[in-house]
Amino acid sequence: MEYAEDPEFCSMIDRLRDEIGNDTGEVPAPFGRLAETGDPGELRADPEELHRVLTAPGQPLWAREVAAYALGVAGDPRAFEALVLFLNHRDPERCVTAAHALARLGDPRTARAAAALATNELRAAYALLPVRLLAELRAPESVPALITVLERRLPAADPHWRVGLACVEGLGTLGDPRARPALESALPHPRLGAAAARSLDLLGPERAADRP
Repeated sequence: MEYAEDPEFCSMIDRLRDEIGNDTGEVPAPFGRLAETGDPGELRADPEELHRVLTAPGQPLWAREVAAYALGVAGDPRAFEALVLFLNHRDPERCVTAAHALARLGDPRTARAAAALATNELRAAYALLPVRLLAELRAPESVPALITVLERRLPAADPHWRVGLACVEGLGTLGDPRARPALESALPHPRLGAAAARSLDLLGPERAADRP
C-alpha cells in the first residue's frame, strides 16, 4: 500500500509524529520505515501485518489507528470495529480520521453504528462526527437519526448546539421532505435558525404528497 497521495493519511501521520517518536515500546513491523523516515509515502504495509497490529495485545494507540485507517480505506471489513471505536473517541481528530475511513470502507454496518453513536444521548458531546458521517453516507438510517438528534438539540440552552447545526446542514444536503417539521422547529433557535432556513430552501416548496 502507498499513501503518499492521500491527504487524510498524511495529516494523520503529521498529528501522530510525537506519539510515534515518544513511544517507548518496539515499533510494530509494518510501521518501521514510517517511524524511521517520517515520510508517509514510504509506508507500504501488507494487510495481514496491519491486521496483526490491529488485534495483537499491547500495541500503542497510534499503531492501531494507522492500521485501522489503512485497512479501512482499502475496503477491508476487519477494520470496522476498530474504526467505530475511534469514531467515538474523546479526541475529535481521531474521530475525523475514523469517519473518513469508514465512509470509504463500504461496510453495510457503518450507518447503523453511526446512527447508534449519534443518538446515544449519554455521548452527545461526541456525536458531531457520527452525524456528519450519516449525512455523507446517505443511508436509510441517516435521515431518521439526524431528525432525532436535531429534535434533542432544539432547547436554546443545549450545550451541544454544534451537533444540532451539523444535523440541520446534513438534513438540507440529504433533501428528504421528512426533515421539514424538525427544520421548521429549528427556525427560532438563535444558533440554528439561519442554517435551518437554508436547509428548508434546499428542500424546496412543500408538496401535498409530503404532508403526513
